[in-house]
Amino acid sequence: MAAPAPFAIIIPARNASTRYPAKPLAPLRGATGQVRPLIERSWIAATQVAAPAQVWVATDDQGIAEVVRGFGGQVVMTPESCRNGTERCAAALAVLGDIAPVVVNFQGDAPLTPSHVVPELVAALGHDPDAAMATPAMRCSASMVAHLLADQAAGRVGGTTVTFTPAGRALYFSKRVIPHVPADAAGGHVHVHLHLGVYAFHPAALAAYAALDPSPLEQIEGLEQLRFLEAGLPVRVVPIDAVGWDCIELNNPQDVPPIEAVLLARGIA
Repeated sequence: MAAPAPFAIIIPARNASTRYPAKPLAPLRGATGQVRPLIERSWIAATQVAAPAQVWVATDDQGIAEVVRGFGGQVVMTPESCRNGTERCAAALAVLGDIAPVVVNFQGDAPLTPSHVVPELVAALGHDPDAAMATPAMRCSASMVAHLLADQAAGRVGGTTVTFTPAGRALYFSKRVIPHVPADAAGGHVHVHLHLGVYAFHPAALAAYAALDPSPLEQIEGLEQLRFLEAGLPVRVVPIDAVGWDCIELNNPQDVPPIEAVLLARGIA
């Protein structure tokens, strides 16, 4: 029997988002005017770093499943009871079995994720046996911080920021902009790190996560990764260099125009 691939990617997708219903099917226009649903653009981004045979979309929605099969993607059906994307990845892995020594949760609302992030996470996890999972942080540009602060001021739930130790251990993740940077602090944006919603796990850590109850801070912030921190499980944060575009996630309908602007600027059809 052939050895499993070094890593596999699972893209969790659900239709019943409270903030943005039917978000995985939201249309996004590319550089040539071609419109593709968000889930297809996220799948394309994932297949830039893994063979399509090692990428699955995990969902509980037949409509999403039909769309994914329509553009040639693989689907694994998971229960409606999954409370977040990490639980959905664990449920998918329980169906798929031993597909890889590392499983990557690639967010279905992050089509602008740089292609080099996943291999860096897999490598970092391999060099840090104490870590329960590895996840990336990117130093924010001034425009990215402005986007986050605008969401915050408007009461919208936007991107996530993270603080971590010099050794790369996560301290906290928040939907607020952390650390607090005074408005008059010149260059203060360099202290803010955007958390990109990609997670690399060993299968055992993924199963252990799913066996834990949701934690208080996880429920308050609506951030699944806080369950690891509250359980005392080390999270490895991998700093990555800023790229030439803002890695905006599709959290709200207001995020569509800036994402499409990036697709246009980068020539992504």
